[in-house]
Amino acid sequence: MAEKVVNIGGASGAWGDSPTAIPQLLTADVHYLMMDYLAEVTMSLLARARMKDPNAGFPPDFVAYLKPHLAEIAKRRIKVVSNGGAVNPQGAKRALEAACAELGLSLKVAVVEGDDVLPHIDALRATVREASSGEPLPRRLLTANAYLGALPIAAALDRGADIVITGRCADSALALGILMHEFGWRADDYDRLAAGSLAGHILECGPQSTGGVHTDWDKVPGWENIGYPIASCRIDGSFTLWKPDNTGGLIVPASVVEQVLYEVGDPAAYMLPDVIADFTQVQLEQVGNNRVRVSGAKGYPPTSQYKVSATYQDGWRGVATVSIVGPDAVAKAERTAEALLARARMLFRQRQFGDFTATHTEVLGSESAYGPKANARSAREVLLRLVVDHADREAIDIFARELGSVGISFAQGTTGILSGRPKPTPVVRLFTFFVDKATVGSPMVQIGGEAPFVVEVPAQGGYRAQAVPAAAPSVGPDDEGAIEVELRQIAVARSGDKGNASNIAIIARDPKYVSLIRREVTPEKMAAHFEGLVHGKVTRYEAPGLHAFNFLLEDALGGGGMASRRIDPQGKAFGQMALEMKIKVPLKLAQAIAPPTAKLKVSD
Repeated sequence: MAEKVVNIGGASGAWGDSPTAIPQLLTADVHYLMMDYLAEVTMSLLARARMKDPNAGFPPDFVAYLKPHLAEIAKRRIKVVSNGGAVNPQGAKRALEAACAELGLSLKVAVVEGDDVLPHIDALRATVREASSGEPLPRRLLTANAYLGALPIAAALDRGADIVITGRCADSALALGILMHEFGWRADDYDRLAAGSLAGHILECGPQSTGGVHTDWDKVPGWENIGYPIASCRIDGSFTLWKPDNTGGLIVPASVVEQVLYEVGDPAAYMLPDVIADFTQVQLEQVGNNRVRVSGAKGYPPTSQYKVSATYQDGWRGVATVSIVGPDAVAKAERTAEALLARARMLFRQRQFGDFTATHTEVLGSESAYGPKANARSAREVLLRLVVDHADREAIDIFARELGSVGISFAQGTTGILSGRPKPTPVVRLFTFFVDKATVGSPMVQIGGEAPFVVEVPAQGGYRAQAVPAAAPSVGPDDEGAIEVELRQIAVARSGDKGNASNIAIIARDPKYVSLIRREVTPEKMAAHFEGLVHGKVTRYEAPGLHAFNFLLEDALGGGGMASRRIDPQGKAFGQMALEMKIKVPLKLAQAIAPPTAKLKVSD
């Protein structure tokens, strides 16, 4: 009897991903489509949309992208699992059922609810504190959603659902729920739950695992038709990652491992609602052209708590962008920003407004994203980006009205105000905390017009932190001297965000470089490399099976997400910036890895 294999296609990596994913995946043998839409920023945007329209609150792309393909999905009995319900799962369910009815289809649409923690906030207010800062709950929240797990998804599929819609859940739980249903995995089968979560984690960002945003971008063909990932999953938890034929992209261990460690803190303890996953001994094996086999995840009992991501409004923001061309463009841009702020403050005093709560100036084209280590002062074409925050919306309007004067009052070479006067937008901040699963209660599932049913979730945790193994000895340069090279020559990288923290995964291009990276790329050196950008602790974790190190940089993103005033609020460029770090390597190695035109510098 042939081994059972379940093929899951990653059909969406975020709200705004391409509609080409579904038709592309339907050219392959897929049994499920997994569609991920949610991030902390997305939840707050959709909460604001629902405040204006009670039928809104879910990504409209979810139904719009599915509708043209529902007939084929129904014909082939492909099932769909998505967190596209966001802050209005019932609204998404009604919209999708209406689309099915219009097409004459009778698909069973299930909805999972129970992630909304706002009804419990008053009871929690006295005890809840922000996970990193310890601050108390803000007075008024926009959203507060617990990351639910895979059990309600599996339960909906067990009862015959064709499409399962959730609100906030762990992104990886979308795939894990499918695999628990298909293979009958128990809630305490932790190694397999970790493996299924890893499959979901690799699929959840769509083409990020098939060559998207890969360090070696120049080796990735066919960006315009990049392949979306498919995981062929087996009952033991191992799976093979591949993509449809005749698509672009690249699936090699290096592109996959970047996604394995994306947005992960400690790879030995990736905390999920169903399991604590250990990815440190995961193995990646090239088993064919654009095919990588993934195995080796380990799991431990989860904690007794859910992670909750809440958002709240903290004043208003305006963002002005002005293009300036010519000699001394950087200095002109900086003085323009100073003059605009001074003029606004003068008007604030006249009208008895308080000062800005924060301001942030970036001169794009001068390497301002590098902070104090920028070195492009001679740029002759720049874009001034001036961000201002204020408690009062009217103050942002006052600032915006003055922007029109820059072209006739300030620097010669001011060529345009991009997007016109900025409109005040809410400053939305993230507030993360943990709450007992028993306090939130059990999630509910409704299929079609049937009565909702409760899904019991184990509320008792058993996780105990594992001892961190001692680091292996590090090698030093040989007797022939040390040569300075950029880290990119022996490593690839991927960076991501968790609130105001960033993670940077540094992965050796060859296992023989691991000891060298361990010695050269220390937490202290990483902190120094990002001086002026990162203001918190830097912690290094190791993933030996992946020949990789994961760095967690706290207080690194200027507030993170929508709260950040930076051009890179999620640290997407941090991985590339880290690879510019200069490291010392033995002379023989430097000569072997350096391109022919490189100039090698002997270190003191």
